[in-house]
Amino acid sequence: MNTTPSPPPNTRPRATRREWLGLGVLALPTLLLSLDMSVLYLALPHMAADLRPTGAQTLWIMDVYGFMLAGFLITMGTLGDRIGRRRLLMIGAAAFGLASVAAAYSTSAEMLIATRTLMGLAGATLMPSTLALISNMFRDPTQRAVAISLWTSCFMGGTAIGPLVGGLFLQWFWWGAVFLLGVPVMLLLLVCAPLLLPEYRDPDAGRLDLFSVALSLAAILPVVYGLKTAAEGGSGTASLAAIAIGAAMGTWFVRRQLRLRHPLLDLTLFRSRPFSAALGVMLVGAVAMGGMNFLLVQYLQLVAGNSPLAAGAWMLPPILVMIAATLCCASLARKVGRATVIGGGMFVTGAGFLVLVFVSADSGTVPVVLGLLLASVGLGPGSALITDIVVGSAPPEKAGSAAAMSETSGEFGIAAGVALLGSLAAVVYRTRVEVPGEVSVGAAAETAGQTLPGAASVADDLPPAVAAELLTSAQEAFTMGINVIAVGGVIVMVVFGSLALWLLRGADTAQPTEAQGEPEPAAREMGDPGAADLTPVGAAPPAQTGATGFARTDESVSPSEPVRPQAGSDDTTGRTR
Repeated sequence: MNTTPSPPPNTRPRATRREWLGLGVLALPTLLLSLDMSVLYLALPHMAADLRPTGAQTLWIMDVYGFMLAGFLITMGTLGDRIGRRRLLMIGAAAFGLASVAAAYSTSAEMLIATRTLMGLAGATLMPSTLALISNMFRDPTQRAVAISLWTSCFMGGTAIGPLVGGLFLQWFWWGAVFLLGVPVMLLLLVCAPLLLPEYRDPDAGRLDLFSVALSLAAILPVVYGLKTAAEGGSGTASLAAIAIGAAMGTWFVRRQLRLRHPLLDLTLFRSRPFSAALGVMLVGAVAMGGMNFLLVQYLQLVAGNSPLAAGAWMLPPILVMIAATLCCASLARKVGRATVIGGGMFVTGAGFLVLVFVSADSGTVPVVLGLLLASVGLGPGSALITDIVVGSAPPEKAGSAAAMSETSGEFGIAAGVALLGSLAAVVYRTRVEVPGEVSVGAAAETAGQTLPGAASVADDLPPAVAAELLTSAQEAFTMGINVIAVGGVIVMVVFGSLALWLLRGADTAQPTEAQGEPEPAAREMGDPGAADLTPVGAAPPAQTGATGFARTDESVSPSEPVRPQAGSDDTTGRTR
């Protein structure tokens, strides 16, 4: 274990104007990815009326993007460490733009699911690249905390303007237009990235283990399939078998990572209690908010009767307040501690869910927005602080992998929330809804009995009295699903908020180990962070020591002395000119 002390924070290189301009460029894909998800929530009723997806297809349209994103984040984060984070960012931007155009002109539910899958794959290249570059560009802990708060606020900003922009588009254009919003953003990123962003890569990354990539997907996708099949009322035996296969593949994946010299996922990072606790808290919060946002946007339109534009406008106050709280979280954490901000925020979120427990189909818009405001402002600041804990504990050469773990926890949580909580709400809906006798048979009855959007589309073709009877029952059943999930949310937030206060106490004083190191002044060009080599002299080789300073137990690992390029070199381990 390397015991050389880390440099004091005030001696670490501080960011220059180029880094702060680069942060603006990195906010572009972050803004887009969050905007893309929020506008899709609003487009769902229009999409359902046009493509007529089944209940299972509706959930796949919503969450396949997030699951593919989560499934490939680890792979893409590691790939960025190997081929260069800026290069991977630009490849992903081009692919995302093309997939967005294809999604906009989908002619069937199956085609939309396929294009959303491609968008998820492309999106997986963007998120870890942006966060890893921030970690490398902002070495001073105080500046990094501010940069990550701004980055997180941009993610929330996309969520804020997404409903408003999406509502405007849906007011005048067809639902596919919401996907075209990302095309100009990706074009701007492709132009600006070479001018403002440095290139970073791990000089000792080793080759990408494709078998580990396959194992990671084999662990995630069967579990997802099993949970969704069970929620849709499918075969219990098939669901359990799929979950068991996923668990077995996950165990195999973990064992392989512990043996590899260059693992796809560096499990030594999880030996840090703050690191592990931070990821767990992020996962729980993402599940809760991902599922609840999915349901509440439908409530605002299909129960409260708001137009897409009005629903988007009502979503603005909670997110704007959350952005303001997030921007203040770095200074607040310095005063009361990060654990207090994160844990206390979860209690506030629990209060928001408590409001939603008492919402009814006749409550209207205001109680729903109030509950969402409390829930959002509680989790927003904690999300930024948790991200800082995760990426701040990793060495620069592993920044892509650490960023991918952080994004995997958040994105998989959001997707799981949509799938699991959406499926749970669907189960409650199916058990509570009463379809009138006039539509009790045939495909229309099946559609109305599965989801609220399905009932709304069927009601358009019914006589007014029958349509009103169907919609009243469907709205009450849907709201009951929200109430049930909100009760669980209150319990979960209280429990995990208490755990965060306890487990994250050390996060306020924990400093990265020397494996994180500092670049030599001679290896930096004037005002250019990209000239820094990612393997500092004196640091333990990444293959032997993790970010937490724990030595790997793999006996096959042989020490190797990292080669350091000279200042100004064009060696690919340094900056790409």
